[in-house]
Amino acid sequence: MIKIAPSILSADFVNLERDIQMVSSADYLHVDVMDGAFVPNITIGVPVVQSIRKCTSMFLDVHLMIDKPVRYVEAFAKAGADMLSIHLEADHPTRIAEALKVMGDCGVKKAVALRPITSPRAVLPYIDELDMVLVMTVEPGFGGQAFMESQLDTIRQVRALLERYNPACELEVDGGIAPKTAPLVIEAGANVLVAGSAVYGAKDIPAAIAALRGPE
Repeated sequence: MIKIAPSILSADFVNLERDIQMVSSADYLHVDVMDGAFVPNITIGVPVVQSIRKCTSMFLDVHLMIDKPVRYVEAFAKAGADMLSIHLEADHPTRIAEALKVMGDCGVKKAVALRPITSPRAVLPYIDELDMVLVMTVEPGFGGQAFMESQLDTIRQVRALLERYNPACELEVDGGIAPKTAPLVIEAGANVLVAGSAVYGAKDIPAAIAALRGPE
């Protein structure tokens, strides 16, 4: 089953609760946390995630685009995240392993994220314990970027690794997802699609979500 995770990065933050309710037919709610250090943008932090948790029962898929994420895993878990994605490029491998351990201790699902420059094989030290791998099809930091078609091969390679070592693990793709690109990433092996402007920019949001899922 293909799951859709609308990104609130494209929502109207003045009317965030309203815009979250507008995507309630989706599977996950994708929350982009950026610190201005790991990526050249600053978005939201723990207090906003706490507020989001109070106004929705949707599965909160929180993407930490932050430096040294182990420092904040517990705080975001307590704020209400259901899954946390941390970037493999954001810290030393031993600290990435520590962050995943803290996720387990906090009872949240575990995910790692890959920038376009990162080898698919970078997931291997952690693959057995992961609930999801997130492949970026843009450089992280800003919404509305063009889809990087070269990342389709990364998606295929990650899918092959998951089929071999952890078939239950989900494969999420984030960046430039739209009606034209969604079938490409699904064919390459993704089963969770993050979409911002393709959802929030649509006149009929439930129809846009359904279209991204494709035929059942």
